[in-house]
Amino acid sequence: MKILVSFVKKRQSKRGEVCNLVLPDRECRDCTVKRKKNMNTAVETEHETVELLVDQRDLIVYNDDINTFDHVIESLIKVCKHEVEQAEQCTYIIHFNGKCQVKRGEYEKLEPMCTALLDRGITAEIE
Repeated sequence: MKILVSFVKKRQSKRGEVCNLVLPDRECRDCTVKRKKNMNTAVETEHETVELLVDQRDLIVYNDDINTFDHVIESLIKVCKHEVEQAEQCTYIIHFNGKCQVKRGEYEKLEPMCTALLDRGITAEIE
């Protein structure tokens, strides 16, 4: 999955002021330096877009006939840091569809969650 990240590089003017100025010929709210097209002492701001390749995985929980709704809800709240409503909704999806993606992220972050769910007797895997 590709994630686009946009950020601003800040440069200092010759007077040492850091400016968040984005548009030309506009006065900055943080300092009184105006940016002119031919002015060398003004603050310049560059916008860059960087593509970061992040390996996103899904933590999937599967339905079984052993665990109760309350146990699965409690586990999702404690292990996956879900809110009560989110944990309840995921539990219903697991029950009616047979599985649910309960978390998305990098493998290193999902692996301890998957292990904790397995330790609680809940069938889970990372895809």
